[in-house]
Amino acid sequence: MTDLNINFTHSAFDPRLHLVDFHKTDANTPKALVEADLKNASEFLDNLPTTDDPKVALDVIQQFNRLNLQLNRSFGVLSHLNSVVSSTDIRSSHHEVLPALSAFSTKTGQSLPLYQLYKLIADNFDTLGADTATRRAVELALQGFTLSGVALDDDKKSRFADISSQLSTLSAKFSDNVLDATTAFALPLTQEQLSGLTDSGLALLKSAGDNYKQTHPNTVLATDYVATLDVPMYLAVMQYADDRALRETLYHAYNTRASSECTYEAGKGFDNGPIMSQILALRQEKAKLLGFDDYTQVSLATKMANDKDEVADFLKNLASHATPFAKADLADLQILGKTLGMDKVKPWDIPYLSEKIRLEKYNLNSDELRPYFPLPVVLGGLFEIIGKLFGVTFKERTGEVPRWHDEVQFFELHENDKLIGGLYLDLFARTGKRGGAWLSGFQEKHKDSKTEQLPVGFIVGNFSPAVGELPSLLTFDEVTTLFHEFGHGLHHLLTKITLSDVAGISGVEWDAVELPSQFMENFAIDKDGIKLISRHVHTGEPLPEDKLTALVNAKNFQSGLQTLRQIEFGLFDLRVHGQALGTYEDILAMQNEVRSEIAVITPPANNRFANTFSHIFAGGYASGYYSYKWAELLSADAFGKFETNPNLDQHGVFDPATGERFKSEILQMGGSRPAKDSFESFMGRGANIDALLRHSGFVK
Repeated sequence: MTDLNINFTHSAFDPRLHLVDFHKTDANTPKALVEADLKNASEFLDNLPTTDDPKVALDVIQQFNRLNLQLNRSFGVLSHLNSVVSSTDIRSSHHEVLPALSAFSTKTGQSLPLYQLYKLIADNFDTLGADTATRRAVELALQGFTLSGVALDDDKKSRFADISSQLSTLSAKFSDNVLDATTAFALPLTQEQLSGLTDSGLALLKSAGDNYKQTHPNTVLATDYVATLDVPMYLAVMQYADDRALRETLYHAYNTRASSECTYEAGKGFDNGPIMSQILALRQEKAKLLGFDDYTQVSLATKMANDKDEVADFLKNLASHATPFAKADLADLQILGKTLGMDKVKPWDIPYLSEKIRLEKYNLNSDELRPYFPLPVVLGGLFEIIGKLFGVTFKERTGEVPRWHDEVQFFELHENDKLIGGLYLDLFARTGKRGGAWLSGFQEKHKDSKTEQLPVGFIVGNFSPAVGELPSLLTFDEVTTLFHEFGHGLHHLLTKITLSDVAGISGVEWDAVELPSQFMENFAIDKDGIKLISRHVHTGEPLPEDKLTALVNAKNFQSGLQTLRQIEFGLFDLRVHGQALGTYEDILAMQNEVRSEIAVITPPANNRFANTFSHIFAGGYASGYYSYKWAELLSADAFGKFETNPNLDQHGVFDPATGERFKSEILQMGGSRPAKDSFESFMGRGANIDALLRHSGFVK
């Protein structure tokens, strides 16, 4: 059997990184490794010893954890490839192992012998001299046993396992449908339809046209430009195309993906409606088996928030502050729309009108900013900011580093000249790649008597690719997204905890996971931060002072509308999981109910945003999408400490002393203690919403 867990002997690479030789991977190799690792771990679980010695129990659990580390690694490779270079073979291999992985996870969570070993350790923490991380990991594990149905009778355990397996398969199918429906759309554009598009937008659409010709060699196109639903290409049209009918066509295509309302023929057959109702019904059944009233209670059992009423009150309170500003945003759009001859502003007009208002209010054209944010410059400035704040250094490694695609970059992270982790960047949109941006914490930090590994992660994006001889020129939204994902990356890489269960992001409550990522976004829009990450791609000139000031002043442009959109999604998620919904029609009714309560812009009746809401139907945010706003409150409050640090005159917001404290109290602690404790240790008090309102521009 091929060994993917290759330790490079080249002196340039530390064996603790355990870099994967992606050049030798195919669809079958990681699948075979997953199956072998599953077999080893399952057999070990079947033969757990019984003991009343807590030291023996701790040793047995450490052995089992090492087997799980290897299994997680094997599946991590396969899962990652399925997200970034998906093919029929990779997808097939990925999906084939899901039922067995789900069954093993349930088997682990329902193992009474394993539960008893953990309980023995918990009852003897003091005797063992257990440190804080071990205590926290055991406490979380015991909670996990409860939520996995360890106390259920055999019939209910069997049903629980069946539900878990079905949910795993359904979530994967949901994700497949979104990807396939997105990929299926391609619209060749006439010369007339190109009116208003920017040079960079035209270049993106031409690259999409070139790709289309390569993948459809028997199709003759009368144009070099093709519109797709990949986000950079989609926005290139929606923000700048003068052709209102074209914008409407793309809007309907994008917002009916993976639904029975799909407006383009090639996208039909990927309807997620039935899958959504099945997922919600199964989650409710799982909750009932565990003795909860609904799935929201299951989800919140492991989060900072106490209950759904607290979450709903938080969201509605924030909405009350945002609504007046959202209505003012909408009024501006309607006024401009009338001057341009629009009898009524439609949703497909909003990005187009917004760009014109941004230009009028702040003399800012989003596309004109792109040349000032070449990716190499942004990355260099981001690394400098991270170095100032946290005293660490990223060093790119090229050449012999194995990659899954030529565009991928790899960096080592050093602290005091000591290697502490590694990070891959795969940032550009392409066919066969899942949409969105994310960090995969592929390999957690871990050290015990037999094993040592440093944290390694993948940051994945779908940014505007390089065109011609120029590097990728980022929109400012893409810049902010990059900072966001690096916040997750720092949380993963900077941990000092050496027990993988609670190292880095592992073990952190889901509604606190976004704290470091939202926090890092603040440095992208800080005036001194922008100076470090911007330089014209041709001239090397810094962003002109007037544009820099305008960019900072425009930070809260349409923040009212954007905030209500996030609150709408968060409340919808909370409510569809907080009660039994029998049919897909019930889901749509709930979507419309929340929309009528929160939104100030009403989309057309065929809008099916929920059908591509992968965060809650194919990701980890079920009954947890509110986490973005919840963590934004924490991050705004935490950033306020940097804005008022005692060394502001000397360092600005890049104060190393405050940065060191944020690193030591939050980033390095990982999940080794409750997130509330970490936050309060840094702040010296509990969280306060005032900073979020100020940062959002909701204070007059």
